[in-house]
Amino acid sequence: MSNERPTVRPVNLGRLVELTHLCQDGAQSTDDVVDVLDVSKRRARETILESTRISLIEKIPDKGTYAATTIGERFIDAVETSDWEKVNSVLKTHSPHYGAFLSLFEDGSTIEPDAALERLKNQAEFTPYEYNETSLDVIGGWAQRLGAIQRNVFDGTFYAVKESDVPPNFPYVLLSVADSLEESAGVNLKKRYLSIPELRENTCERLNCDRATFDDALRTLAEQNIGRIELSGAPIDTGAKDARYGLKTIELADSDGELVTTDQSSEQVMRGVEQLGKQYYYLAVYDRDLQFNNNDN
Repeated sequence: MSNERPTVRPVNLGRLVELTHLCQDGAQSTDDVVDVLDVSKRRARETILESTRISLIEKIPDKGTYAATTIGERFIDAVETSDWEKVNSVLKTHSPHYGAFLSLFEDGSTIEPDAALERLKNQAEFTPYEYNETSLDVIGGWAQRLGAIQRNVFDGTFYAVKESDVPPNFPYVLLSVADSLEESAGVNLKKRYLSIPELRENTCERLNCDRATFDDALRTLAEQNIGRIELSGAPIDTGAKDARYGLKTIELADSDGELVTTDQSSEQVMRGVEQLGKQYYYLAVYDRDLQFNNNDN
């Protein structure tokens, strides 16, 4: 079996983790992988070949078995400590497809999927690598789960996450996003209450900040501007909770020490902002003269 293939194989992070840890415990054959991971032989082969290509495991000559490399051991060590930034660094260094994808965002770019795919194809013109929609989904999924980038769950745009805090002009950016959302609804359909999930996605994209940072800032803004803005709940069937693209997350799973694995989700039901145990899904602005001091957190 050759590990050379122009496109990245459809292997998720969880499988890379499970296989590498399995091979760290001792050399494994393809049949061993099938049995332990409870996957088809085709899926086992795909996972083995992709893990070999990115140097997490290596084939033992003349034995037809595979063992974890030093790189694979570092990869598993990082997973076991939930050091997702280090996991991301290992993949960025050793996966040519993933490294090329992340390079698109080094300048803080915001890129639509079609444009990202076109740029990757252009970059790969004189390399042995190729990209298609499936490979973009795979490596884009890795990056989202590891927190390297985020993806607007409503329009699919990819963007870098660089800011650890929101800037002092957060209220003005939020109001600008709110104005854009109101304008998109039409002159006669202006929304008194705006969807917090939509505000979150578009503001995070504008500021290159993560979603938790946005939520903290919005809670602070609401506390400092009582009467000027209002957070509101929502009925169970509100459209504010629905998204086209899921939020992709990863965390270390409790596996009783037998096999290091991860829990992954692609949640498509958006959360509101939680405050005092209650979820708020809508925001209304009554006075645009907003105060904001994020140092209170």
